[in-house]
Amino acid sequence: MLDSYIAQYGTRLYGLCRALTGSAFEADDLYQETWLKALQAIHQYDSNRPFGPWITRICVNTYRSQLRRLSRSPFLAFRSTQALEDALQSAPTPGAEDYSDLQNAIDQLPEKLRLTVILFYFEDLDVAAAAQALHVPPGTVKSRLHKARAMLKEVLTHGDDLPF
Repeated sequence: MLDSYIAQYGTRLYGLCRALTGSAFEADDLYQETWLKALQAIHQYDSNRPFGPWITRICVNTYRSQLRRLSRSPFLAFRSTQALEDALQSAPTPGAEDYSDLQNAIDQLPEKLRLTVILFYFEDLDVAAAAQALHVPPGTVKSRLHKARAMLKEVLTHGDDLPF
């Protein structure tokens, strides 16, 4: 049953995994984990609703869970969550070299803003679908996009690091 969904949504979902994780190895793990969770929860899927936002939400939630798990892991040598975020941000990101400044600026955004930008601009979800995937109201998506655009404009115009 899931085979037809994988054929239809697999490429787009893998692209989302690459955009979220920044590496092929981590994207492969996230991709497989997302489909595994989808298989386990397929009985909860309402076939009257679009499948794309449903699988996107599973992927985003799985990614967030992995980040939380990493930040709580006693085996990691990170002294703070900032050190962990710095390590995650330094991971290589896919994309054309022409847009490396933009990609670097997006990677420096706070995680909530970064996820919203990726879903809206790179995954072509509209405000309502992004809101559904992130479990936030549409107004919050609009607010995050506005704030992210302002931060990106500041960084790309002045070449400074993002203020945190």
